[in-house]
Amino acid sequence: MKQDDISIIEAGSKALPIIGTSFATVGEKASVLVIACGALAREILAVKEQLGLDHLTLTCLPANLHNRPEDIPQAVRDAIHKHRANYGKILIGFGDCGTGGLLDRVLQEEGVERLEGAHCYAFFSGSKAFETRADEEFTSFYLTDFLVRNFETMVIRPLGLDRFPQLRDTYFQHYEKLVYIVQHAEDGMIDKAKKAAERLQLPLEIRQTGYGDLEAFLARA
Repeated sequence: MKQDDISIIEAGSKALPIIGTSFATVGEKASVLVIACGALAREILAVKEQLGLDHLTLTCLPANLHNRPEDIPQAVRDAIHKHRANYGKILIGFGDCGTGGLLDRVLQEEGVERLEGAHCYAFFSGSKAFETRADEEFTSFYLTDFLVRNFETMVIRPLGLDRFPQLRDTYFQHYEKLVYIVQHAEDGMIDKAKKAAERLQLPLEIRQTGYGDLEAFLARA
């Protein structure tokens, strides 16, 4: 695992601070801050470079907050309060992410917009397209590039499968396939996805989605 992945999993903005050079000057609030899940850091920076969004700055919260989704709303609120005075606009790079609507309640109170969709699988796939096939795919287990790279840290260990492999049947007996949605094809990633599917004893389906709705969301910044 690369060091930057460890940072955004374990410490978020504590180890991966503000990235970019677009701080607003005194008396000016023209720049945009994206407060995002660390699992989206690479993708957001890639889109920023691809679209030439020099006014956009990124800071991340720990990716492993997804193991405690009840903590996400307050963590996002705290980050908004911490940075609001320095930016003209703030966007949130999270889906609902298992908060049961509580994140949206916070964002409504703060007047801040987030990515549309329940989770990153949805907006990488395209939220509307994902919703149309949701009934057919409720037995699918999804992995993104980030989750494939960090499968052991983000899936296996949190579920205790490294210590109790027999729990595989408890967690995954109702899943019918593993779907790897590919944002950016890198050498070795397909092989890693295949190993993940073998570990979970699920057939693998690979979908090239690119960055999905993330591009349009950031382009409006």
